[in-house]
Amino acid sequence: MRLAIIDLGTNTFNLLIADLLKDGSYKRVYKTKIAVKLGEGGINNNHIEPVPFKRGIKALKKHKETIDEYVVDKIIAFATSGIRSASNGNDFVQKAKEKAGLDIQVISGEREAELIYYGIRQAVKLSDATSLIIDIGGGSTEFIIANKDTIFWKESFLLGAARLLERFNPSDPMSEKEAETLNNYLIAELAPLFEAVKKYPITEMVGSSGSFDSLAEMIAHKYYSIDILKDVTEYTFNLEDCYQIYLQLLTSTKAERIQMPGLAEMRVDMMVISAIFVHLIITQLDIEKMRLSRYSLKEGVLAQAVLGNI
Repeated sequence: MRLAIIDLGTNTFNLLIADLLKDGSYKRVYKTKIAVKLGEGGINNNHIEPVPFKRGIKALKKHKETIDEYVVDKIIAFATSGIRSASNGNDFVQKAKEKAGLDIQVISGEREAELIYYGIRQAVKLSDATSLIIDIGGGSTEFIIANKDTIFWKESFLLGAARLLERFNPSDPMSEKEAETLNNYLIAELAPLFEAVKKYPITEMVGSSGSFDSLAEMIAHKYYSIDILKDVTEYTFNLEDCYQIYLQLLTSTKAERIQMPGLAEMRVDMMVISAIFVHLIITQLDIEKMRLSRYSLKEGVLAQAVLGNI
């Protein structure tokens, strides 16, 4: 059976097409993504503004054209924070059905966290030791404390990079005072996470896709070669590399970030926020090991589909 999965994130709409094989495995056929910035101009008012609304529908129509070309048997489309928290999220879902013929499921933050875990488990070799998984999205950030078999704790926070960027609207470059204000806000909002880590001590952090992809690609370009990320599903960070990129981003202007190798254009505005976020978690929780997972939500959906759970 050929399956198409659409992950409607706040920043990007991702498409994955795969064949489910008789032996219970799967084969990737095609993947792509389209930047939509669905939260632009209205994310903290819980509203999808007209321009990103139209941009999102256009992206879905494009994905549907691609799906039709690949002749799939089933389409699974999931919407996350940017749509579930929007007052006109249902309007967007209805318009997607009308214009692109897609039935979209709006999932909860808890379900999103679960699916992220299932995706990461396909990419990263987890063990009996406890890991902290983090996925920084545009609208929300999911944290999962788990090992290879069990989720011990999970929570979705309204702390996505696009949401934080719009809320704090930092100057260019961000001032020290603005960075401190953001840090203090994050520390207060993440109190449940810090309590959970006391209950379930962690041995490492695993960051999935998005901002972590950009961090790894910037590091590869600056210190190594982009080939270190070729055909791999996980990557172990050198934390000193991460710190140096954090310092570079913290003092950078938008014009300078546009020129930084490895930093995707759609993340130029949000990457400083993400870097501060990652650095905060590393320092607050004394992280000594951090890995990248190339897989996340859509691969989690695929893994569950293989098992017949979706």
